[in-house]
Amino acid sequence: MATALLLRLPQPPTLFSLSSPPLTNHKPHHHHHHHHRSRHKSIPKIPFASFRNGSIPPETQCPVPLDQQPINEYRALSSSFPFSWAAAALVEYCSRLLVTGASFALLVGLPVAFFGSAGHQSESVRPSLAAASSGLFEVTLAVVRMYMGWSYVGNRLLSATVEYEETGWYDGQIWVKTAEVLARDRLLGSFSVKPVLSRLKNTLIGLGASLLICVLLLINLEGSQKDSYVSSQEAGGRAVPGVYNEDSARTFEPDAFCGEPDLQ
Repeated sequence: MATALLLRLPQPPTLFSLSSPPLTNHKPHHHHHHHHRSRHKSIPKIPFASFRNGSIPPETQCPVPLDQQPINEYRALSSSFPFSWAAAALVEYCSRLLVTGASFALLVGLPVAFFGSAGHQSESVRPSLAAASSGLFEVTLAVVRMYMGWSYVGNRLLSATVEYEETGWYDGQIWVKTAEVLARDRLLGSFSVKPVLSRLKNTLIGLGASLLICVLLLINLEGSQKDSYVSSQEAGGRAVPGVYNEDSARTFEPDAFCGEPDLQ
């Protein structure tokens, strides 16, 4: 009887039955996180910290030497002189170009313009314009050099293939980038290199316009000086500062021409 009563009693819930509902409740949540993570892996992001010590992640292994890989060429260019100026802040970029142009104009252009000028020493407009033109020309050369370097690296980043040399110029090879490397390089080229190239283009346009204005002003001053010299000849031999003339010399020093026949 006692055995029969014990068999009729309801069995207590087992550990499996207690823990099974939470397991079923967590399964959709687990799949949701897995789907969320897989969606974020569509665009691979490889930080620069992976390349600081020369080590490359396994998914980006390629036969291209380290110094010829576009990602390393970009890092070397962005930290070298004077290419790093173009990627700096706008105020720092403009101030460095201004200091470069002013230094060249004051130390090189202005002394050459003053010593090579045929006019009177008090005439300072033309030497000043010539010095300013030399400074603008020097800055233009620097910006052109920066543009060529950034354009080369940008094309290497945006291209789907990489041209490299294993041991020398005679054994050039071409490596096709993987999907992950191509996505990383194109993101870097679009968001880091293209803005720099746009800034350099605008700088070249401004420098070219300024240099053209200085050249036109110099031509105008030269033409006005020639016109004044011709008008002085027609007026009767008036002396022009810095220009030798027989008639003006006879006017100021008549004793030096005593006994010589008049040329006219």
